[in-house]
This record gives sequence, structure tokens and C-alpha cells, in this order.
Amino acid sequence: MQDDLRYMRRALSLARKGVGRTSPNPAVGCVIVRDGRIVGEGWHRKAGTPHAEILALAQAGEQARGADLYVTLEPCCHHGKTPPCTEAIIAAGISRVVAGMADPFPQVAGQGLQALRQSGITVETGLLEQQCRELNKGFIKCMTTGLPYVIYKAAMTLDGVIATVTGQSRWISCGESRRLVHRLRAACDAVMVGVDTILADNPQLNVRHVRGSDPLRVVVDSRLRTPESFNVLQRGLAEKTLLATCERDESLHARYLDQGAQVLVCRAFDGRVAMPDLLSKLAGRGVQTILLEGGSRLAGDMLQHGLIDECIFFYGPKVVGNGFAPFALSSSITTMDEAYRLKLLKVGMSGDDMVVYARPELSCSPV
Repeated sequence: MQDDLRYMRRALSLARKGVGRTSPNPAVGCVIVRDGRIVGEGWHRKAGTPHAEILALAQAGEQARGADLYVTLEPCCHHGKTPPCTEAIIAAGISRVVAGMADPFPQVAGQGLQALRQSGITVETGLLEQQCRELNKGFIKCMTTGLPYVIYKAAMTLDGVIATVTGQSRWISCGESRRLVHRLRAACDAVMVGVDTILADNPQLNVRHVRGSDPLRVVVDSRLRTPESFNVLQRGLAEKTLLATCERDESLHARYLDQGAQVLVCRAFDGRVAMPDLLSKLAGRGVQTILLEGGSRLAGDMLQHGLIDECIFFYGPKVVGNGFAPFALSSSITTMDEAYRLKLLKVGMSGDDMVVYARPELSCSPV
């Protein structure tokens, strides 16, 4: 059992290299062991490229015959952009497969494990399953609910405000925390803000402080108020900017489309973008993980309706002490019985800042 844990942990370590790179495919790691020695390793690098199992089998060669294969996710059994991994595993002569979890993708969903068993391979599942699920929480949520996994990030002072009364917010958090946020951006498919955040801060919403690819920038702009001169619509950024709106005036759309941005018309709710509709449409475009970064009203609405799966709060060691300063969430709560309840996952430090990781009790996430 200890050896199994060691090899699955190695597979998880390999899989983490693919986080933020493989979407809409899951990040997967694979290790092949024969006679107590690792003879093959692989991790999925990008959608459309060979899967982790195929890379590990290629490295192992003839040594795969009679070996044990450890993989973080059930091997696929369907023809997509690449052939089924189950066929390659069977052909290689693997004698035992240990999978961290079953694949929720409907075209697999246990059928890969069944195919392996029917070929005479010993199959075991569930080893370090929670860690494997955590690795692909966006993929799992999209496959099971049709919605992306949403992480709400906010930086605030110790007394809970996100800016002064004049709107100044730079910088509440320290440089190390800002680098951590950029790593989060690089690991997500999209970063989302409300138009009020765009108007107040004129952010770039790209990845600068660490190495990584820029996510899709989603601006929730119900009436298309984003100025064309702002950062998210400039050359090099506009091509990965999507404006989500209820506005159907095509002449307004054209102003943004001419700059290279995308315009996505959504259903309206109380005159604003209906967030379930927007999230469903984004999932249909392959967006599985979203970092929600701004808009206290937007965050409050999403939290109220169970659309936020995880919260990351950065607390800078400062106080503002003004009752009129803005808070991270806007709500109409009047009693403690109405307060949103969170389950604390972890509390740590990022430079001088305290970081709190929590999960709302009201969430549609299966992770």
C-alpha cells in the first residue's frame, strides 16, 4: 500500500504540470512501475496531444509488459483527437492499473475501467481520490453540472474594505500576493470582473508577474459601458476579451468587434446579465475554471445564487476605518441568520498578508 501511495503521489506531481495548459481536457499524470522501479512516466501537456498514459507507455517500451500503471484519472476508451488509451494499455501488456478516480466525461464514465477488466487487467480505483478530484475540479464540475468552477478572489484590509472612500485600492496586498494572483490567473481559463471594476481600476487582467498564458478576460457589462480606450480593449489584449451583455444593439457591438473583442449576448435578469446563462455559455466555449476578481455587487449576486465554488481572501495588515469604504461583497443581509456560511479550508501567509481559503456552503459544485 505504501508503494502504491508513493507512485500515485508521483503521478499527481506529474499531472500538476499540466494544470492551466490542458483545458478543456483534464490534467493527468501517469507512472509505470515494474519490479519496484519506475520505467515510464508521462503527463498530458495540451489538448490534442498524446495523453499521459501514451507518453508513459512509450518511455517504458517493452518493460511495460507485466508492469503496474498508476494514473490519476480513468484511461479514456473513446476516439477523440487521440486514440483510446485503454487499447494502448491492453496492447502493451500492463497487468495492473491503479486509477485515482473515474472519469466523469459521459463517453468514458467507467467504461474505460470496464474495458481493462474485461481484458484481464487487475483494476483498482479511489487511491488519493480527493487529491485527484481537486486537481481537475473545473473539468469535473463542467462535466457534471454544465457550469464552470468559479473561484472568488478579493484583497482587503483587516477591517474588510477593498478600497478607500476615493476608490484607491493599490496596493492593499503585498507583491508576493500579487504574484500568487497571477499564478491563479495563469491556471484558470478565464478571469472575470464587472464593468464597475473596469471603470474604477482600468485593469489589464493579464499574466505579468509570473510565466504563463493569459486567460480569457470576461467583462460583465450589461449595457456595454466599457470605454474603447481602456486596457482590456487595447491591441494584444482585446483579442482575448469577451464582453458579456444584455445589450442587443448591433451598432454598439460593432464598436468592440472592430477592436478584436468578442461580444456575448446573454439573457437578462433584473436588467443585468443573468449569470447562470453566462456561465453556461462560457462552459459551452470550453471555459472550465474562472477567477472572479472584481465587482462587490457581482460577487454578492453570484454567492447568493450558489455560483461561487471557492473563495480566496487576501488580508493586508492595514486598516482604513471608514464606514463608507467599499467592502468585498455587496448584499442586503440584515440578520446573522442570513449571513453566507463558509467552510474554512486553509489559512496561511503570503508575504505580509494573511490568506484565507474557504468554500461556500451554498454551492452547486460536486468537488
